[in-house]
Amino acid sequence: MKIVDVPQPGGPDALVVAQRPTPTPQATEVLIKIAAAGINRADVLQRKGGYPPPPGAPSYPGLECAGVVSAVGSAVRDFKVGDKVCALLQGGGYAEYCAVDEAQVLPIPGALGMVEAASLPEAYFTVWSNVFEFGRLQPGESLLVHGGSSGIGVSAIQLAKALGHTVFTTAGSDDKCRFCEQLGAKRAINYKTEDFVAVIAEETGKRGVNVLLDMVGGSYLSKNIATLAVEGRLVIIATQGGIKGEADLLRVLQRRLVITGSALRPRDVTFKRLIKARLLETVWPLLARGEIKPIVDRVFPLERANEAHAYMESSAHRGKIVLAVEPAAA
Repeated sequence: MKIVDVPQPGGPDALVVAQRPTPTPQATEVLIKIAAAGINRADVLQRKGGYPPPPGAPSYPGLECAGVVSAVGSAVRDFKVGDKVCALLQGGGYAEYCAVDEAQVLPIPGALGMVEAASLPEAYFTVWSNVFEFGRLQPGESLLVHGGSSGIGVSAIQLAKALGHTVFTTAGSDDKCRFCEQLGAKRAINYKTEDFVAVIAEETGKRGVNVLLDMVGGSYLSKNIATLAVEGRLVIIATQGGIKGEADLLRVLQRRLVITGSALRPRDVTFKRLIKARLLETVWPLLARGEIKPIVDRVFPLERANEAHAYMESSAHRGKIVLAVEPAAA
């Protein structure tokens, strides 16, 4: 089968087309003939040599896909050959086929196409596990999402809004801010021209937000802490702004704050099965009814994965970037 590999770490041109044997599904795995694969920041980090795949995962990138089941392992019960599915992967999505445990495979919701479905798993597994499991966002509480126009951001805004929460977000331009507000954010803050701490204080009557989903990390740590309400929860899922930062620990103590974080990729199948159940119960029906929608910015053929990575690194996109593995998926 055809794949896109990274023989040596580097820039977008480090991605090259190669050949690998088609995988054989193990007992609890399904083999998916991939139609489309989502691109994530983690793929860029892996390409640069900063995020090696977990033991046993394919060496080539790709954390989510959509396609058709072409074979099933002997212990698989929930899927059969011909089913249209999307899946969360530990790697290997930049390919024509992948084998993945059925615990990480979901039916495509409603009438969504392959490209739209390929944009869902990584974002919604991440948002649900971090905002609603670790962040414990409760009815009536508010959420601040950094990077609102990213794939994670557009999913978090829509889902939290659909479930009745007040959502704030940050983005890097006025146009992106308006885009986020159209998705359901009460107020989107241009972090290049506004102080999000001051804006959140004004918007919340100085109470702050209950949960903050952060992809920036170190450079935002002190400001994030200043933005949280009493017993607020800061959930860090990426460190694009550095791995170290200063914290006002007295404020943490006085306001009983929780600072936590997680990485989804290394988590075991048991955890991902739990999140899958939550998604099927709460999120997939919203997608099937069109109450929340996939936001796909641009689609590139698999062979042009290098161009897709360059586009992601430009930060010009709004929503997800997807690779079309089959021409019909473009």
